[in-house]
Amino acid sequence: MSRKTKISLTEEELVHALRHREKMAAEALYDMYSASLYGVIVRIVIDTAVAEDVLQESFVKIWQSFASYSSEKGRLFTWMVNIARNLSIDKIRSKDFKNQTKNQELENNVTFIDEQRNTVYKPELLGIRDLVQKLKPEQKSILDLVYFKGYTHVEAADELGVPLGTIKTRLRMAIQQLRKSFN
Repeated sequence: MSRKTKISLTEEELVHALRHREKMAAEALYDMYSASLYGVIVRIVIDTAVAEDVLQESFVKIWQSFASYSSEKGRLFTWMVNIARNLSIDKIRSKDFKNQTKNQELENNVTFIDEQRNTVYKPELLGIRDLVQKLKPEQKSILDLVYFKGYTHVEAADELGVPLGTIKTRLRMAIQQLRKSFN
């Protein structure tokens, strides 16, 4: 069953309904402010999927912590924007988010550099295959799939039967080990 009409209340009516934990207040809150809050969040986290998650977390936090809202201190929208903004900043500072972007940056930058220089990738000329042979077997198999056979991280996880996070961690550790050989 889907609603077709959006609920719109005055700020005073909405605050009253939220204080009394009315179901319609949660719907009105979403209808009235989701687009604006999403705009604030997506400017901070950039990634639309992550922004949608943060938006959901924001509404949960707004609902759960509404007792701390005081209309004497400011408007409802300002209070909600601060919650959404703080959750967005927390997300981009989180270890998981940083690890996710590190993994993406490496792949994207390697491709970008290759395209800019119009280079052909020949690992045998660099001796990389020899260096890879010195890695741990689990790191070697992931590097082989991802960099030499062109598998995505998800495909490598499926092929090896290990979680995606494990693939990314082992790949990052292998790359760090290889970097030591070049420094």
